[in-house]
Amino acid sequence: MNQTPRKVAVITGASRGIGEALVTGYRKLGYAVVATSRSIEPSEDTGVLTIPGDIANPATAEQLIAQGLGEFGRIDTLINNAGIFIAKPFTDYTLEDYQAIVGVNLTGFFALTQRAITAMLRTGGGHVVNITTSLITHANSQVPSVLASLTKGGLDAATRSLAIEYARRGIRVNAVSPGIINTPMNAHQDHSALAAMHPIGRMGEISDIVAAVLYLESAPFVTGESLHVDGGQAAGH
Repeated sequence: MNQTPRKVAVITGASRGIGEALVTGYRKLGYAVVATSRSIEPSEDTGVLTIPGDIANPATAEQLIAQGLGEFGRIDTLINNAGIFIAKPFTDYTLEDYQAIVGVNLTGFFALTQRAITAMLRTGGGHVVNITTSLITHANSQVPSVLASLTKGGLDAATRSLAIEYARRGIRVNAVSPGIINTPMNAHQDHSALAAMHPIGRMGEISDIVAAVLYLESAPFVTGESLHVDGGQAAGH
């Protein structure tokens, strides 16, 4: 009896927070995982291939897909989770800020997604999920973040464009648009103020984002969707 080949997910920004939890989530689904970040350590799990690298460097994308194919033979899902977020007044951004944010949020997306889709086409289909931000649809004067809007907003638009381009070729493309998520990046003393920015009255948890991504993974009739997981922020205030 022929066994169904094990599916393979590539996850960026995978050493902590949402990315690390996504690795665990996809392993529970039975996927092998190619996990990357600048600081990722080797895994004792034989179903997880860790590859350290800077996703802003296109050579990292080449390495991820080549080694993923070499180790597991296929690529089925790509989660573009890595991202840089710097909240500053527009006129305070430096050229270095711009280059760093564009490098990770856009150049990394372009180089890796292009290679991943090429691999998916060889096996007849796949799924791409882009992690964006709810700020792209509801600007907030308390969080000046035009470079997030510029880059993550670009991913939001690209999600729909790619979904339509590859709809008849078996590849779905979706996005998850988080609000403020309770991760170590947010100081504990700021939690009350951050929670109050959401109509639901709390920050999101990492598990909320993982659940949204895994829902999209299990929803074959959903493509081109930007799923807001933001405590009601996109709906209004």
